[in-house]
Amino acid sequence: MRIAQVAPLLEAVPPRLYGGTERVISWLTEALVEDGHEVTLFATGDSETSASHFVTRAEASRSAGRDHAALADVFAHVRSQLDDFDIVHFHTEFAHFGAFPGAENKCLTTLHLRLDREEAAEAVAAHPEMPLVSISNNQRLPLPDARYVATVPHGMPEDLITEGDGSGGYLLFLGRISPDKRPDRAIKVASALGMTLKIAAKVDAADERYFREEIEPLLATEGVEYLGERDDSGKADLLGKAKALLFPIDWPEPFGLVMIEAMAAGTPIVAWRAGSVPEVIEPGVTGRIVESLDEAVDAVRSIDDLPRHRIRQEFERRFTARRMAQDYVKVYQGLIGS
Repeated sequence: MRIAQVAPLLEAVPPRLYGGTERVISWLTEALVEDGHEVTLFATGDSETSASHFVTRAEASRSAGRDHAALADVFAHVRSQLDDFDIVHFHTEFAHFGAFPGAENKCLTTLHLRLDREEAAEAVAAHPEMPLVSISNNQRLPLPDARYVATVPHGMPEDLITEGDGSGGYLLFLGRISPDKRPDRAIKVASALGMTLKIAAKVDAADERYFREEIEPLLATEGVEYLGERDDSGKADLLGKAKALLFPIDWPEPFGLVMIEAMAAGTPIVAWRAGSVPEVIEPGVTGRIVESLDEAVDAVRSIDDLPRHRIRQEFERRFTARRMAQDYVKVYQGLIGS
């Protein structure tokens, strides 16, 4: 198949550090190429890919991601090449909806963000014919009547993170520091257990005040180690040596990529029941789902009951990039057939 993947302008594909959407785009693109498809990636010039690469902007930047004129230019380039592709797969949320009238069944959109926002409802109402893919069934709840053609959970390369042994004996909080992610819960759990907690996370500009006022004072808690942001190799090492990953979210997480990264390392997860968590974690196999600090503490105490090799097997069964690519090809074929 001739497939276009259209990435945002915020981060390179793949991102150097944090950037879940761009990381998934990269994994999907490479898996599709490996499966023999003819893929063109529309992405910034600092991206790296084995697909054909159409450069949409010299470098990724957060400001460019909010530049409507820059995005309109990207969509104009895609529109001019529309006949060259069997399917165009967008990862730009709703920004492109108005640019492709009459070509809806050639344009698939994966929604990567939460949908309980006014702009989401307005975009779907204005363009109800656009076919959408959700990344969890829970993500759909705010907009149940949108034109969803599938739910396709994320997947990652099998060899990116290998199974670890948990020899570090510490708890790990990995990802981003924000009120939604609740790192304060992770600190409280580790403190109650007298265990070391490593925090490997970035702080976005929008969350600097929260970090400074709410989290930074807690970093003085005994056993807490703040490591800052880590790249892929650094994450793999941290995950492999961790006793457990804490995922103490307090928002409707659409997917939660770090959960499958932990599974790839064979690392069990203790996660709060919210968003996609019940769809990703199999309780008693890959982790434990909790609803309070006390439950989280008890879950960590019994976490060694979950064999790491069994967690890795579950990752290989459900969350590989190859499975993700095959799922998307079925969706592509369905749209082309329609």
